[in-house]
Amino acid sequence: MPIQHDPAAHRFTATQAGGTGELVYEEPKTGVIDFVHTFVDEALRGQGVADELARAGLEFARAQHLKARTSCSFMAGFAQRHHAEYADVLAA
Repeated sequence: MPIQHDPAAHRFTATQAGGTGELVYEEPKTGVIDFVHTFVDEALRGQGVADELARAGLEFARAQHLKARTSCSFMAGFAQRHHAEYADVLAA
């Protein structure tokens, strides 16, 4: 699934026939990224779109050497379920 990153808008998006999903982030201070909102259009729910957005966001954080916060409840749950895979990037 292609994920687009729009740094100026602070978001990752995925668009497929039927809808769009987005993961919005903030950069509250140097070295930190905070994932604040995840949304997937109803037509795409249950297809793993949010998971792919989460992975893209966390991989971006890893590549940029950022510590990730998960203010968004979906991202918090994803991080908890995949803690072993992303422990190096998740903020304590």
